[in-house]
Amino acid sequence: MAATSGVPNDPQLEAFLEHLSVEKNRSHHTLANYHHAMTRFREWLPSGKTWETVSADDLRDYLFQCMREEWARATVRLHFAALRSFYQYLTRRAGLRVNPVAEVQLPKAEKKLPVVLNQQQVIELIEKPFQIVQPKQAPSWTAERDSAILELFYSSGIRLAELAALDVADFDLHSECVRVLGKGGKERVCPVGTPAAEAIHRYRNAARVLEGALFLSKVKKRLTTRAISDVFKKYHALCDIPQNASPHKLRHSFATHLLDNGADLRSVQALLGHASLSTTQIYTHVSIERMRRVYDEAHPRA
Repeated sequence: MAATSGVPNDPQLEAFLEHLSVEKNRSHHTLANYHHAMTRFREWLPSGKTWETVSADDLRDYLFQCMREEWARATVRLHFAALRSFYQYLTRRAGLRVNPVAEVQLPKAEKKLPVVLNQQQVIELIEKPFQIVQPKQAPSWTAERDSAILELFYSSGIRLAELAALDVADFDLHSECVRVLGKGGKERVCPVGTPAAEAIHRYRNAARVLEGALFLSKVKKRLTTRAISDVFKKYHALCDIPQNASPHKLRHSFATHLLDNGADLRSVQALLGHASLSTTQIYTHVSIERMRRVYDEAHPRA
């Protein structure tokens, strides 16, 4: 995509991002995505164009350029969601009369079902830390920590960023619950299964984790989201699991296995921290697909 040599300081964009951060309490991840999307569009704009003079035709031209470059539909929709939000902000705060994004028809979102692990694959993954020899430079408690991370991912269904942000005080061993700060600063309490609770207890004893961050690096600093993702990928690569590695697959598996075993959709929505039930409903499609596959494989007249 054509770009200018750079984008100068943009007070309107900076004020918008500040609005999202302070007033809307959007996550750092959302802010980074929106900043990237807005900057990319601003670079594409012809010289002399301002935010106020952008028309619906300009936005359509940008959309066609994105499609010619074969952007994924989800990426296109994310970029235009940022633009739509920005122009809604300008109509409310800067007196802009028309939101040009409202006149642009976007490609429909692709309906991709989440990839989930079956229960045997989950067990294989969770047990892997104790089945391999850890690197010599790793702390003696590495296996206990990694086991606790994998157990907690699957047992609670929490997000990667939520797990990385956990403190010791957020986990209650007696009630087997973990307090999670989710998207938009919304707090929820997630139950944790006994195997996960015991794994966390073993890890804390082995690593002598008494306060502060729950999951620590070898130098006793909070593990980053990237480091935790690397933990998952390390053991995933050693398992007979063909899907691409991602900690989020344990969250997908958590939700799908609950529904497979009779959990109601509203309860799964609450456990996942979804604001909308429609977001959770994709897991019902996964369960139906799995049932259909089992039926086709097992029924003599399928």
